[in-house]
Amino acid sequence: MSNESGMNYAPKGRPNKVCKEGEFIFAAVGLDHGHIYGMSNGLIEAGAQVKWVYDPDPEKVAQYIKAFPQAKAARSEDEVLSDNSVNMIASAAIPCDRYAIGLRAMDAGKDYFTDKPPLTTLEQLQQAKDKVKATGKKYAVYYSERIHVESAVFASQLIEEGAIGRVIQVIGMGPHREGKGRPDWFYDKKRFGGILCDIGSHQIEQFLYFTGAEDAIIQNARVANYNHKNYPDFEDFGDVSLLADNGATGYFRVDWFTPDGLSTWGDGRLFILGTEGYIELRKYTDIARDPEGDQVYLVNNEGERRFPVRGKVGYPFFGALILDCLNRTENAMTQEHAFKAAELCVKAEELAQQVEK
Repeated sequence: MSNESGMNYAPKGRPNKVCKEGEFIFAAVGLDHGHIYGMSNGLIEAGAQVKWVYDPDPEKVAQYIKAFPQAKAARSEDEVLSDNSVNMIASAAIPCDRYAIGLRAMDAGKDYFTDKPPLTTLEQLQQAKDKVKATGKKYAVYYSERIHVESAVFASQLIEEGAIGRVIQVIGMGPHREGKGRPDWFYDKKRFGGILCDIGSHQIEQFLYFTGAEDAIIQNARVANYNHKNYPDFEDFGDVSLLADNGATGYFRVDWFTPDGLSTWGDGRLFILGTEGYIELRKYTDIARDPEGDQVYLVNNEGERRFPVRGKVGYPFFGALILDCLNRTENAMTQEHAFKAAELCVKAEELAQQVEK
């Protein structure tokens, strides 16, 4: 799999349109990461229309239009921002640049939907918070490993139904395949934010969500560059221990060491412990058993169960986000939650012990 291969990043769900045609228009600005395809596809399945696409690289624009032929190539970002029919700007620009696009989008009267991590410094976070307060616009974040994974959606439903009681610990494993042909910014910590800020943001957001926590303390954080000595600023391993404000604990590990023999880009696992049972998610594959991901294992007082949920649950986040923008509500994800996950991943990176360079 090519790491920047467009539609490989766009899970297909069951279309569930929440608005009429033309009622919600978005534009894609900044195509540096393939997650823009998942973001766009999720919005379109929920009833949105994409009108514009802009990136300084015409090849990226052409690739996007091939996937979404309804999009028109804009001559500049200003052409997109000046279009009053556009409700939202979606962006997967280089991580360090995402916040600035968001500030300009909100100044132009549009809601903003950015790939994770939504920012890379606490100064950027404060600017984003200030702009949200000043404009009343949304700064939504694509934490895809929860909102665009059916096993994670199903797990949240089980927890809401009380299947495992109170959640007291979350353990996440987020290995990724490095692959070939990564751009220069991928190896520059100032631009991608560090491994705990980048792919660690998925894990921190899931920890907050599944435990129901509003805040957490980074108790321990470590990063390392074990096998990329030609890129001294790169981090190929990281792990973090957390303590939530409600007493729940968490641990996660992220790395770039997925072997070529694995059938997918990463063997993502999540373990959720409750007072009355536990859940394991095998998100992308069930190794040496079933190549189809989205396997949910539940053990509680009633017994043991396996739920293969791919194609059965869908992705309700996108419809909820559209309705939140139209109705000025906060049902998809609160702004406070989106920003808190971003804050903690930046703090984890700042506090991390460098194990090996």
